[in-house]
Amino acid sequence: MIKHKLILLILGALLIIESFFMGIATAVSGYYAEYDFIYLVLTTGITLLVGLILVLLFRKTDKKVEKREAYLIVTFSWILLSFFGSLPFYISGAIPVYADAFFETISGFTTTGASILNNIEEIPHGLLLWRSTTQWMGGMGIIVLTIAITPLIKVGGMQLFSAEAPGIATDKLHPRIAGTAKKLWLLYFGFTSAEAVLLYVGGMSVFDAVNHAFTTMATGGYSTKQASIAAFDSPFIQYVIIFFMMLAGTNFALSYFAITGQFKKVFKNSELKFYFIIILLSGLIIAFGLWHFMGMQIEPAIRHSLFQVVSIITTTGYATLDYLTWVPGGFWVFILMLMFVGGSSGSTAGGIKVVRIHILFRNSYMEFKRLIHPHAVLPVRYNKSSLPQNTINNVLAFIILYIMIIATGTLIMSFTGLDLETSFGAVATSLGNIGPGIGDAGPASNFANISVFGKWFLGLLMLMGRLELFTVLIIFTRYFWKR
Repeated sequence: MIKHKLILLILGALLIIESFFMGIATAVSGYYAEYDFIYLVLTTGITLLVGLILVLLFRKTDKKVEKREAYLIVTFSWILLSFFGSLPFYISGAIPVYADAFFETISGFTTTGASILNNIEEIPHGLLLWRSTTQWMGGMGIIVLTIAITPLIKVGGMQLFSAEAPGIATDKLHPRIAGTAKKLWLLYFGFTSAEAVLLYVGGMSVFDAVNHAFTTMATGGYSTKQASIAAFDSPFIQYVIIFFMMLAGTNFALSYFAITGQFKKVFKNSELKFYFIIILLSGLIIAFGLWHFMGMQIEPAIRHSLFQVVSIITTTGYATLDYLTWVPGGFWVFILMLMFVGGSSGSTAGGIKVVRIHILFRNSYMEFKRLIHPHAVLPVRYNKSSLPQNTINNVLAFIILYIMIIATGTLIMSFTGLDLETSFGAVATSLGNIGPGIGDAGPASNFANISVFGKWFLGLLMLMGRLELFTVLIIFTRYFWKR
C-alpha cells in the first residue's frame, strides 16, 4: 500500500525549502529595486503557504519511506518544484508563455542548461539569481538537501538517496545517510564559495561571480550573459571555471577523501583515472586541430579546447566558442561523442557516466578473452574488485535503454518539424543534461523555436536523464503498482 499522506508530507517540506531559496532571490530583487520584486514576493508566499498546509495536514503520518514511495517522491518532487519554480518567470511576464517558463525551470533544476531566453541581460537580477539557484539546488540533489537539513525522514532516507542519485555504488561518508548528505552539501557549498571568490578576483561583479559559481558547481551552465563565458573574455576566468567544472564532474566522495587526507582511496579509483585520460586526450586532439587547421596560437588553442571538452563531458554546457564552426567538421562530431560520456558517478554531471563507459569497455575486452578461453573464469574487475554479474547487466541495460530513448526521441522530435540533426542534438543534450546540442540547438542558438509539444517532451527527457532513467520509467510499469 502506497502511503499517499507521506508523499504529500515530504513534498510539502520540499516546497518550504524551495520558498526559502526563492526568498533569497526576492531579497536580491528588493536590493536592486526592480519590477520582479512584487512577483517574487507573491510566488514565494504561495510556495511557502502550500508547503505549510501540506506539512501541517500530514505531519502525524508514518514517516517510514519504502521503495515505491521513494520513487514517487523523487519523481514528483522534481516536477512539483519545477512547477512552483516557474511561477516567478511566468507571473512577472519575463517569460510570458507558461510552457517556456516551465522548460526554463526544469532545465534549471535538472542542471541541463538548455534555455529559451534571447534577452538574458534584460532579465532582472532577482529572476536571474533564482534561475541560477534552481541549478544549484538541483546539482547536489533536492532530496539529498532535504535529508541533510530536516529531521522529517525517520526511516528510509537511503531509499530516497538512492532513488535520486542512482548509480553503480554510493560512497557513504558517514554511518547515517543524513550525515553523508550533510557532508556532501557542506563540500558543495565550500567549493561554490571558493569559486565565487576567485571569479570576483578575476574581474566579475559579485552578482556574476555568485551566479556562475552556482551554475558551474551544479554543472548546469546558466549564465547571466547571452554570450555565456565568452562575454567576459578573460583567460583567468576561463581557467578558474575549467578547474571547477572538472572538480564538479568528479565523485564528490573522492573530493572529501582528498581533503581529509585519504589519498589512497583517490589514487586507486579507476573511474577518476579514466575520466582524466578522456579529458587529456580529447583536449590535446582538439587543441592540435585548432592550432593546425584554424591557426590559433598554442595557449588559446589549448584553453578553448580544454574549456569546451570539460564543459561538454561534465555536461555543464558553457561556451567560449561555437564548436559547430570548427574545421575540419569532424571536431564537432568528436564533441558529440563526449556528450554521451558524461561525468563521474557521484558528481553533479549528467550523461551515461564515465564508470558505465569504462565497465562497458572492460566487459567487451573480457568477451574477446572468453572467445579464446571459453571455459576460463574471467570476471570483470573494477577498482581491483570483481564486479557481480548483476552490476554488469545493469550497466548494459542502462546503455541500451539510453540509446533506444535517444533514437525514439529523435524520431518524435522530427515529427514536430525539426530537421534530423537538430532533433538528434536536442534529444541527446536534454537526456544527457548538457545544454547546447547540434544543429539549430547548438551553442550559438537556443531552444526558443522548439514547438510547445517539443518543449514538454524535452522537459520529460531532462527529468529522466537527471534521475538516470530507471527512477522515472519504473513508475510507468505495471509491476510497480502491483501490491
